[in-house]
Amino acid sequence: MPRYKLTIEYDGTPFAGWQRQNDAPTVQRVLTDAIVAFCGHTVKVAGAGRTDAGVHALAQVAHVDLEKDWRVDRVRDAVNAHLRPHPVAVLSADKVPDTFDARFSAKQRHYLYRIINRRADLALERTRAWRVPRRLDVELMHAAAQRLVGKHDFTTFRSTECQSFANCSRTPSRRSCRCSTNPWMSWPMCAR
Repeated sequence: MPRYKLTIEYDGTPFAGWQRQNDAPTVQRVLTDAIVAFCGHTVKVAGAGRTDAGVHALAQVAHVDLEKDWRVDRVRDAVNAHLRPHPVAVLSADKVPDTFDARFSAKQRHYLYRIINRRADLALERTRAWRVPRRLDVELMHAAAQRLVGKHDFTTFRSTECQSFANCSRTPSRRSCRCSTNPWMSWPMCAR
């Protein structure tokens, strides 16, 4: 069975997160349904990680095994056709070895947290940023964010049932944790 790596983008607003649930719409469910509609057989879609309700993704990775050896552009285009009208898109599909696992083969993950610091309500960014109407001390926020740079032990933050093969100690580089401002948009932006 050929295995395909899917790189997915989605607006998480209408979803109860990534993981399939019986009583709520999820990204995994609509993606699985679209793939089944395309290939005609039951599939299991595995994601690199789970997201919470309302969380968006620019390039989340998943994998799926298909019974037929399809061209990658055909997989991408056919799945996208069946995803409509959901706000989910397969950006790319690639054939990968059957040892590839979206979750355990991941080398890194990036998260972006946006804060818009202004009094006016958000119109265009209301589902993509947190509005803070009070003036923020960006220099103090930046100084606090520097405490995240370096080697830290996060094992106390994971479940005792955690299945991660990787050591939970991480060494982010200085580029991986930053707090900056965009004066045109009036927001501090923190990324990890």
